[in-house]
Amino acid sequence: MIISRSTNFIYPNRNYHLMNILKAALLLLSLLMLTCVVPGFSAANDSSYYFYHGRSYGSEETFNPLTTILNGGFGILQISSRSNRISDIDFSTGLRNVTYNLSHPFSAIEKFGWNRFLSQEVIPTSYKLKEAQYFPNYELHLIGGGATFRMFLEWYRWHQFPKPVLWSLTSWFSYHLINEVVENNTYQGPSVDVLADMYIFNVGGLLLFSSDRVSRFFGQTLQLRDWSFMPAYDPALQTIENIGQNFMIKIKLPFWKPWSLMYHFGVHGTWGLSYRRRDGRSFSLTGGLIAKDIVDIDNGSGVRSQTTNLVWTVAMFYDLNNSLLASLILAGTKGYKVRLNIYPGIFRIGNFSPAFFISLRDDNALVTGFHVHFSPFGLAQRFGM
Repeated sequence: MIISRSTNFIYPNRNYHLMNILKAALLLLSLLMLTCVVPGFSAANDSSYYFYHGRSYGSEETFNPLTTILNGGFGILQISSRSNRISDIDFSTGLRNVTYNLSHPFSAIEKFGWNRFLSQEVIPTSYKLKEAQYFPNYELHLIGGGATFRMFLEWYRWHQFPKPVLWSLTSWFSYHLINEVVENNTYQGPSVDVLADMYIFNVGGLLLFSSDRVSRFFGQTLQLRDWSFMPAYDPALQTIENIGQNFMIKIKLPFWKPWSLMYHFGVHGTWGLSYRRRDGRSFSLTGGLIAKDIVDIDNGSGVRSQTTNLVWTVAMFYDLNNSLLASLILAGTKGYKVRLNIYPGIFRIGNFSPAFFISLRDDNALVTGFHVHFSPFGLAQRFGM
């Protein structure tokens, strides 16, 4: 029997935990099967490429399912209040608590309150930060997660994998499950966030972007692309550095042809303008807010609820045909003053084009690292600790 001192939450035994895993898996599998038979689930028959075009430069060169699973699954580690040391992640407790809540969805919601669940997690009813947990659900799970499924599918097709839909679903599920387990970490108790994420928005995103019309709208009209960082492992500190999944949207301005309104989002949201030259190269400047810390909210229900502390940030981008070549972010997560990422295509040494990053922390320590496209992660090192 396992008891959390903070919540008095009880897990009876190991066999009970295994039953929770099976029940949660069956519930999710049932939803996926329903999704796959809904008219409009045409991803398996479409051969168009809306998000991935096999470009050998920029963020599209570094995109692959394993790197995306790392960026999306461990993205919470870029928040300042979370340690990015791998040994500090409690995978066992995270998996146990996530599967428990997934296998007992109604008990957690009833304790939290159905009205509160729907108004804070599902239906946009308030602009107050403490009551707007729905915002990242729509932005990162419905749109970002759905588009990522389609990107997986296009990547597997481009690289001629057999049964690309099955590979894509497996990658998509792994990406979301790891995300929930790492976010949960040491917490033991009822949580409705994982229910909204997994059962409503993740499945909804899968269904949404299985439509060719939706994918065409986001991929061509809005030019949605994955502009994630290049994750790297520091063997000396055993930390994951430069982690994070980011997305970009550009909306062409009708009476100002070379210019577009641009939105860049992940654990942040920044708006700005992007100027595109005739050769396809674009220069963009955005500003907005970024999540620095995640804090618990005492809502009196005994069910976990969280919000974020936000700080201002400014970012500059340079891309070619919507494949990111370089980004410079001033102020941001993990207390970074400056965060520079250089993707393949800027510098070349013969046939090799290196990719690397440099980050300056608040304590003036320098974090550097490099990335190679055939590996899901690179190597990093911290100086001036």
